[in-house]
Amino acid sequence: MKSTELPLTVSDLEGAPDDGNRYEVIEGDLLISAPPSFTHQRVLIHLGFAMEMHLREYRTGVVVPSVGVIFDQFNGVIPDLVFLTQERKKHILEGGRLTAAPEIVVEIISPGATNEKRDRVVKRRLYSVRGVHEYWIVDCEAKTVEVYRKRKEGGLKLAANLHSGDDLTSSVLPEFRLSLAQLFAE
Repeated sequence: MKSTELPLTVSDLEGAPDDGNRYEVIEGDLLISAPPSFTHQRVLIHLGFAMEMHLREYRTGVVVPSVGVIFDQFNGVIPDLVFLTQERKKHILEGGRLTAAPEIVVEIISPGATNEKRDRVVKRRLYSVRGVHEYWIVDCEAKTVEVYRKRKEGGLKLAANLHSGDDLTSSVLPEFRLSLAQLFAE
């Protein structure tokens, strides 16, 4: 849902109701997401667990679900999952929120055209200009994952469109591998 009012700020969201919805602001526009579905949360758990197990061995950083990322007063989002290195964490964790881009951002698409456009277009554009290294778009209905990677000249470019039988890997997390069959397991 977009606001037709004056541009909103992250500060305006401090008074948002605690109703289970997710309130975000991008370029001053209010975006509201309904609470996630059961399938959404199962996939989130599978991915978060796989990343956490990988990080217990490699100890390169941390993975965190649903943390606020405040880029500026007009751009504050709550990705489904983020990964950031220990070094990056030292520089961008402030007051329990991130103040700049983590290395990996994961969004799990909720059903509906508005949600899909928000993740595939609006948030991808935001993450692209804000320096995210990898952006993973997880589609539970299609059981696919799109991996966008930062280009040398800037911005994010589609690097992989993964389907059943494929493995999710990362240039940011060496040796990380998760089959889509495991990711989307019931």
